[in-house]
Amino acid sequence: MEESYKKLIDGNRVFAMSKKFEDPEYFKKLSLGQRPEYLWIGCSDSRVPANEVTNTESGQIFVHRNIANLVVNTDMNMLSVLEYAVKVLKVKHIIVCGHYGCGGVHAAFSNELHGFVDNWLVNIKNVYHKYKKDLDVIADNEKKIDRLTEFNVIEQVRNLAKTTIVQQEWKERELHVHGWVYGINSGLITDLCVIHDGQDDIEQIFRYNI
Repeated sequence: MEESYKKLIDGNRVFAMSKKFEDPEYFKKLSLGQRPEYLWIGCSDSRVPANEVTNTESGQIFVHRNIANLVVNTDMNMLSVLEYAVKVLKVKHIIVCGHYGCGGVHAAFSNELHGFVDNWLVNIKNVYHKYKKDLDVIADNEKKIDRLTEFNVIEQVRNLAKTTIVQQEWKERELHVHGWVYGINSGLITDLCVIHDGQDDIEQIFRYNI
């Protein structure tokens, strides 16, 4: 068996044994169902695992990941996850979490062709054009890309707030939507303070300072 593949199987054995050692009933309790309070919409980047960066356990966060943590109203996968999370699991918080150094944002910022993924990245290019005046005053490209990462998260929170799934749920109960950016070089999360709970006008709530 190829060594790097075998490492995963061996790692699983260590994981299972350690959990049972800490709590013999761990997997029995986990198998009874999930009641997460959070839906995490994050980037596919392997360096940003939701449970690890928030120091939470299995079963506490329902997760959807895609390139550059986008909320696209034609993405049936994301919308299916969103509907299940809010209507069945009844999560209390939806978190869009981007990260500095995002390859998707870097790729969208460049003028290079990357293949099929460019069709997906056009959503970030649209964010860039929306905030072009704000971004163009930043001379340093890396800082500009960091700011674009923040703007992208904010726009995805806005997109979530506009979905019929979230809009309908707000009529029935309290549900909060948040925008975060994770720093791979620091391990810390920055809350962009764009929380939305459905009580305020969408255009007013997104007047932010970052």
